[in-house]
Amino acid sequence: MNCTLCDTPASTFSEVEGREYFRCPCCQLTFEHPDKLPAPQEEKAQYDLHDNRPDDPGYRRFLSQLATPLTARLAPGAKGLDFGCGPGPALATMLQEQGFSCATYDPIYAPDSTPLEGDYDFVTCTEVIEHLHQPAREWDWFARHVKPGGWLGIMTRWLTDDDSFARWHYRRDPTHVCFWQPATFEWLAREQGWTLELVGNPVVLMQKR
Repeated sequence: MNCTLCDTPASTFSEVEGREYFRCPCCQLTFEHPDKLPAPQEEKAQYDLHDNRPDDPGYRRFLSQLATPLTARLAPGAKGLDFGCGPGPALATMLQEQGFSCATYDPIYAPDSTPLEGDYDFVTCTEVIEHLHQPAREWDWFARHVKPGGWLGIMTRWLTDDDSFARWHYRRDPTHVCFWQPATFEWLAREQGWTLELVGNPVVLMQKR
């Protein structure tokens, strides 16, 4: 089984509740067996359970974990994209309120791919990368479409305790199929030319050199 991020042969990591996971020895990504990934209709049914409204103060506080450190690093007038914005583009709304233009894209809820043709001063990706079936594809897009000096802002809960993996609430979501460690982001930074800031679990900021 080859890693879905770096294509290195991976080894079995764990089997829990009928789900088989692999660990890459190169980039340290942990990922579910590609033959067991959820179908698009299953994913949408799970996503529809979320109530992530732009006017929800609690959800805004959650997103501010990324928005606050990111906007502190952006130049005035920076233009970006919220990649995987979901049904209610709350983060894009928050960034626009602070004077930053922010387009949106989501393969289910905002599938117009026109925004993917542009290059951006920043791209945000909140609670998205744990869902990726082919993460190499999306990371190649990030590397090509974030401008030099631009920022990639990520939120995903880091995998930090292998012993608790089977009980981990993040693993139990049937649409969460790959799990990221600081070492994985460090590998991406080396391979793709990013400067890495591990702000704190679950926030990662990466600047394109």
